[in-house]
Amino acid sequence: MDGSAEPAGATRVQLCGAFAAEVRGRRVDHALPGRQGRLLLGFLVLSRPRQVPREALIEALWGDSPPPGAPAALSVLVSKVRAVVGPEVLRGRGTLSLRLPEPAYVDVEVAASALHTAESAVALREWRRAWTLSLTAQFVARRPFLPEADRPWAESWRRRLETMHVRALECYATACLELGGPELPGAERAARDLLDVAPLRETGHLLLMRTLATGGNVAEALTVYERLRVLLRDELGVDPCREVQDAYTELLG
Repeated sequence: MDGSAEPAGATRVQLCGAFAAEVRGRRVDHALPGRQGRLLLGFLVLSRPRQVPREALIEALWGDSPPPGAPAALSVLVSKVRAVVGPEVLRGRGTLSLRLPEPAYVDVEVAASALHTAESAVALREWRRAWTLSLTAQFVARRPFLPEADRPWAESWRRRLETMHVRALECYATACLELGGPELPGAERAARDLLDVAPLRETGHLLLMRTLATGGNVAEALTVYERLRVLLRDELGVDPCREVQDAYTELLG
């Protein structure tokens, strides 16, 4: 799993992309009891440090209309997962909680922290730092979250990660644009990715306009503006925001 910069013996959980889990450097995901075992562990990881009632776990695994045997099935599942991760990690009976041994790295938590710091770095104009951290956030947020999970809690996390991905792309494109030179192609790729995942988000169009203009392609930058103007008119009946219009005027000038 990812995380080569993390110390040996660390605890790691990867929820985006291929599910993977290590406890104190010991790989445990392959020993979990199938799909339900992976989803139980994933849900408890994301619920830390709260204690989770068994009723909430049943709903997370079987939905709001669980089968009659769900409580007994949960008890068996909890016992099997506890045997894999250890009783010091999975605690409780009536309510359950997960305590990951430190140092612990959960990919979605690492991505959220990296994104927060990247946005702060952009505000401080620390472009190289923003570049590195926004790339870290992108790497996680762009991958599918627990593809096996089809419950509302998983959909909620997918929406959060989609938003994180958009924000990370904005940070990365901005940092690449400000760094300039060999990073300009990265700014263009990130801006175009923004248009793909969030076509009505004007930031992506603005970043693409500025990147193209910086690279000397003013004509294409003007075309980007025109596409945005038509898109907003047809979809929302509005004009581009003032910042985008000012950038357009500057290109003309």
